Amino acid sequence: MTPDTESPPAAAYRNLVVATLGFTLTFWAWNLIAPLGSWYGDHLDLSSFQQSFLVAVPVLVGSLGRIPVGALTDRYGAKLMFPLVSALTIVPVLLLIVVKDSYGLMLVVGFLLGLGGTTFAIGIPLVNSWFPPAKRGLALGVFGMGMGGVALSGYFTPRIAKHGENLPFVVVAAALAVYAVLAVLLITDHPGRPVPTASLGSRLGAAGRLRVTWELSALYAIGFGGIVAFGVYLPTYLKTWYELDPTDAGTRAAGFAAVTVVFRPIGGWLSDRIHPAVVTAWALGVVALLAVVQAFDPELVPGGTIALLVMAAGLGTASGSVFALVSQVTPQAQVGSVTGIVGAMGGLGGFVPPLVMGAIYSAKDSYSIGFMLLSDLALAGCVYAYGRMRGLRPGGEPAPAAKAAGAP
Repeated sequence: MTPDTESPPAAAYRNLVVATLGFTLTFWAWNLIAPLGSWYGDHLDLSSFQQSFLVAVPVLVGSLGRIPVGALTDRYGAKLMFPLVSALTIVPVLLLIVVKDSYGLMLVVGFLLGLGGTTFAIGIPLVNSWFPPAKRGLALGVFGMGMGGVALSGYFTPRIAKHGENLPFVVVAAALAVYAVLAVLLITDHPGRPVPTASLGSRLGAAGRLRVTWELSALYAIGFGGIVAFGVYLPTYLKTWYELDPTDAGTRAAGFAAVTVVFRPIGGWLSDRIHPAVVTAWALGVVALLAVVQAFDPELVPGGTIALLVMAAGLGTASGSVFALVSQVTPQAQVGSVTGIVGAMGGLGGFVPPLVMGAIYSAKDSYSIGFMLLSDLALAGCVYAYGRMRGLRPGGEPAPAAKAAGAP
């Protein structure tokens, strides 16, 4: 058998399961503030902007933090980085109990809580190293299901809080502590993984000089950024536009997130059988079409529900296929560094849209312009993925056949 077709060893599946569990738990921790945002807003007498900023700070920091964490994972491996980051995340989780009466201190702790959002850049190079190219798409998609930690947090955190306002933080901290021990015992780096010897700065610089890094970043900012943006802002949108009560809006938003989680491995699985750039193009094309439908403000049942859930499927598929594309066009020794940058841009892609949607609604009393902007971005990603990304080889250069065919 060739390396592309051989079956992964048992250790590959063990690492995949443990990494996915860690990704889920740390993403739950990363999203602890958002589900309680309205409580903090009332408790601290916050304005709408102050509340939005409080929720957004961990997203921003967790996104940017993936850049150095990905590069450090290339150098030191996931066996060190996963338990270390999981254990360190316990500190801000417990500090949320202490600082809940101060907005300024909440922002500081929210900054530290962003650490939980960086584990994405640890798991991708780990999974990528254990699975052969023909099976990486599905494996990376399964790992990506850990982003469901955001949905779990949105659903369970407020419900746990009903039994004690500090209980969610204690539960998550305890779960992270147990996981950190399991990670030390069960995560192993691939024995053949290349270990870079260059400095952190030079490796990040090398990854940043790859054109493909920024092309993938743009596509992921649309796909995963859309998921993050909807995760943060969809409850507000449903509550404001469709006049749902907070519990109903939160439940429907959790349903949206669940669909993105299910379709992420589907995007990876399809990418193992069809070129991931083609899967990305089709997925973003679907998002572009349904965003136009939602811009015309259909009734929530059935039109709006169908449009939003199909958009969720498209965004989930695209987020899975983009990282299958990362594994195809990125040199193995740079996967962590490139993943860090691409993951950061994906998170930042989710930071801006809620602020834009809020500003548009305040100015125009409508969300239609925001959905049309989403449609434009998704359509641009669709065209670029199909036109430029289909013929790339590792390093981001067009394959000889693609050059001969005149690929852009």
